[in-house]
Amino acid sequence: MTVRGPTGGRPTIVSIAERAGVSIASVSRVLNGLGARRDTVEKVERAAAELGYVPNAVARSLKGGRTRQLTFAMPDIGNPVYVAMVRAIQTAAKAAGYRLLLHSTDAVVADELGVLRSLGDRTSDGLVICPIRITDAHLDALRTAAAPVVVIGTLPHGAGVDSVRADSVTGAALAVRHLYETGRRRIAFVNGPADTVPGRSRAEGYRAALAECGLGYDQRLVVHTEFGIESGAGATARLLAARPDAVFCANDQLALGAARALHAAGLAIPGDVAVAGMDDSALAQAGWPPLTSVDLGSTERGRRAAELLLERLRAPGGGPTTPRTTTVAPRLVVRASTAPRIPTGPAHERNP
Repeated sequence: MTVRGPTGGRPTIVSIAERAGVSIASVSRVLNGLGARRDTVEKVERAAAELGYVPNAVARSLKGGRTRQLTFAMPDIGNPVYVAMVRAIQTAAKAAGYRLLLHSTDAVVADELGVLRSLGDRTSDGLVICPIRITDAHLDALRTAAAPVVVIGTLPHGAGVDSVRADSVTGAALAVRHLYETGRRRIAFVNGPADTVPGRSRAEGYRAALAECGLGYDQRLVVHTEFGIESGAGATARLLAARPDAVFCANDQLALGAARALHAAGLAIPGDVAVAGMDDSALAQAGWPPLTSVDLGSTERGRRAAELLLERLRAPGGGPTTPRTTTVAPRLVVRASTAPRIPTGPAHERNP
C-alpha cells in the first residue's frame, strides 16, 4: 500500500528524506544515481519503497536529465520478426539501465510520424523505428527529431540518421536460385504491397534471380497482397491457375498462408509445389513441412540498432556527425518444404 507524503499527496523527496532520516540533498543524489554512502543509499531506497515513490520521468527530463526510457516503434507487434527485435533491443537497453517502451504503428504513416514528433515531449531519450514505407514526411521528421533515432530499414541517401538494413535483394535471390537448383522452373512470387520498402527490394531480387537462372518473368506467377497469413493463402489460391511448381513468399507469414492454400487444394509440399519464405522467424518451423526461409537477421538488426542508439546517447553532443548505416547479410536456411524434385518419368516429360 502506498503511504502518502506529509500533505496527503504523492510521496516526494521531502517525505523520503524525513522517513529515511537523511537530508533532501542526499535523497536527490541517490535517486539521480549520483552516488552516496552505502548506508545512505540503503536508507533512501528503503524509504522510497515503503512510501511507494515513483520518479516522474517527464519532470526529470525537463530538469536536464534523462528519462532512462527508449521507444521501439514497429509495424506489427504480433509478427515474430519484431518480437525477435524487441528481445534484442530490450536486452541491450536493460544492460545500459534503460526501460523499453513498445508501440505498434500498424504500418500507418501518420502514426509513425506521430511517434517521431512525440520525441519533443521528452518522455523518451531515443527511438528505434521500423517503417515499411519511407515518405518525404518521414525524412523531414527524421531530420528534425528532438532525440536520437535509429531506423531499422533501408533509407534513401542523405536521410541523415543512423540505420540498420537487411539485404533483402540478395536474400530473395538466394531463395529463387535455391528453388531453381532443386528443379523448379515455374517459380511463383507472393509479395507484399509494391509501395513498401521490403516489397520493392524483394521483387528486385526475385526478378534478378530469374534472369540469372535463364527464366522469363511471367506476370501470371506474381501477386501482391498484404503481409499476413490470410493474405498469403488467398494470393496463393489465385496463383494456382498458372500451375506453379514453387511459391516464393516475401515473408514467413505469407509462406504459411501459401502452405495452407496448397494443402486445401490437395497439393503436396514439396512434391507438387515447393514453398520458401523470408525472415526465418519462429513461424518457419511452426508448420508442416518446416519452411525453407531466408534469415534476414532480425535479432542482429535489433541488437545493432540498440547499440547505435546507445552510442549516440552516451557520446557528448550526440556522437558522430555522419550518419552510420550497417547491413546484416542474409542466410538461406533450407528445410523440408523445398526438398529436390524426384523425377518420375522420361526426361522429355519433366519441366524444361
